[in-house]
Amino acid sequence: MVYKNPQVIAEIGCNHMGQFEIAKELIKLAKECGANVAKFQKRNPKELLTEEQYNAPHPNPSNSFGSTYGEHRNYLEFDIDEHAELKKYCESLGITYSTSVWDNTSAKEIIELNPSFIKVPSACNNNFEMLALLRDTYKGDVHISTGMTTHAETDSVVSFFKDKGQNNRLVIYSCTSGYPVPFEDVCLLEISKLSSSHGSTIGSVGFSGHHLGIAIDVAAYTLGATWIERHFTKDRTWKGTDHAASLEPTGLSKLVRNLQATYKSLHYKEKEILDIEEVQRQKLKYRK
Repeated sequence: MVYKNPQVIAEIGCNHMGQFEIAKELIKLAKECGANVAKFQKRNPKELLTEEQYNAPHPNPSNSFGSTYGEHRNYLEFDIDEHAELKKYCESLGITYSTSVWDNTSAKEIIELNPSFIKVPSACNNNFEMLALLRDTYKGDVHISTGMTTHAETDSVVSFFKDKGQNNRLVIYSCTSGYPVPFEDVCLLEISKLSSSHGSTIGSVGFSGHHLGIAIDVAAYTLGATWIERHFTKDRTWKGTDHAASLEPTGLSKLVRNLQATYKSLHYKEKEILDIEEVQRQKLKYRK
């Protein structure tokens, strides 16, 4: 296997708590940590939610930013002009901007911004009307998570892009949908399964982790996940549902460091005795 340079996505998502300046601060922190991408989310709550869901209370009221779930979701949304400004800010810092889209309207809006890639979350990878928009009207890469998704459903998504010869633009992520996910439910070998099933027909394989800490991300990369996505926050005690499963700056910096060290290490020796070994060989090697 030839290993590509790992690409780390800092999934800011809604960890900005609806505050634009915090969003910009998190972009800056992600860049300082060495992340390659700062990623957000875009929803149209009225389109995404049923009326009953929109008007229901948040399942965890202490994390809610509104009196109903719909109001909570609206509070956390940035409009398309704000996303355009976030993209421009990312570009000024030299970090890639991207967004997950949750509905057709959001997909159309983000397509107009023309980021280098757009993400489809696990919850929406069966929205083939939205997938058609990304396949047929957008030229960048399409990244798709496969949490709570059967193998047959994943195959259908790949086939949908392959039907139009667009499968080379796909990045398919191994993912377990939970916040946070215990290690026994991460199931890292699903990365190998994705690589075996689709690695030759898609752009690459990724890993979207919702676990705690950074102990297993290097293993995910070694198994073939070029893209490593982790939720990112400044403070895991902040209000919101995703902070607990997010990395703070120290954790993200260490993750980037560890992945880069692994990338530099994953190759065969260029010759049987390396130059660094030759001096030690002359000094220490047993002689009869």
